[in-house]
Amino acid sequence: MATIYNGKKKFWKADDLMKVDRLVSIIMILLDKKRIGAQELADLFEVSPRTIYRDIDAINMAGIPVCSIPGVGGGFEIMQEYKMDKKVFSADDLSALLMGLSSLSNIVRGDELVHALAKVRSFIPADRAKEIELKVNQICIDLSPWTGNSRIQPYLEIIKSALQENRLLSFEYIAHHGNKTARTVEPYQIVLKSSHWYLQGYCQKRYDFRLFRLSRMADLQMQEKAFVPRDYQKPVLDFAEMLETMQTKIKIRIHQSVMDRVLDYCSYEDFSPDGDDHYLVSFPFIENEYHYDILLSFGDKCECLEPLHIRTEMKRRIHDIASLYEN
Repeated sequence: MATIYNGKKKFWKADDLMKVDRLVSIIMILLDKKRIGAQELADLFEVSPRTIYRDIDAINMAGIPVCSIPGVGGGFEIMQEYKMDKKVFSADDLSALLMGLSSLSNIVRGDELVHALAKVRSFIPADRAKEIELKVNQICIDLSPWTGNSRIQPYLEIIKSALQENRLLSFEYIAHHGNKTARTVEPYQIVLKSSHWYLQGYCQKRYDFRLFRLSRMADLQMQEKAFVPRDYQKPVLDFAEMLETMQTKIKIRIHQSVMDRVLDYCSYEDFSPDGDDHYLVSFPFIENEYHYDILLSFGDKCECLEPLHIRTEMKRRIHDIASLYEN
């Protein structure tokens, strides 16, 4: 792992990372407990008391006031004025934090989330633990797919490392109509939108910021070469207003067996019964490949009634599909 410090790249050794992790853990223990001895900390982290004393010195140098109390019952403690009152978070606050972090832990693995969850839980007073646990369990947010691309998780880990170290990423990208191009990208943000993961980065091939869908990547690799971050351009993720101007409503007739799937794209108010087992639907539509593919995905359980030119285009596409099976 590397960071940029005073314009220079500093590489962290495994021992450095273990020490940082131990220092953070000691701070959390001191925030949670009134006082703890050097030997107890040494036993907990499986290091010598001398190492613990050096860790306490490092924490003090970082600006966190740790006092050493001598004698029986003595030990280390953080000045009371520095501690955060656990009551600063309400039960609703803690429940919301735990739900959000738990939902991410389903899809993003790593020590950071484990530690973050532990830190939030350390703020839960014992007398409110059951109440907060009940609130958290009332809502389950699982962002991971039922099935899907098995490369997404390892790709997320590679991108996270590249983001932390300002390293270039290279990959093959499959765009529209199956066009495959080699890309080298400066990574700036991981985006989860509509159950799909994306990378927002500066593409050195297009000389501009682009949003890349992870499921369309192949052979993703982090390069040795680092880059100097440029002014970041956030991706446009809200297309509601633009879609309203592009969308039109078409009339389709569907069988009730695909009603649940059609409801993924419109509301129940758009349905009106047509006989015992069919419905007429005012369906939102844009004349592009994506929306034609949606209609085709309903198979023989969906008929486009109007407008005429979209019905005619559907007939053409169905004819082209049927011709593939003539021989």
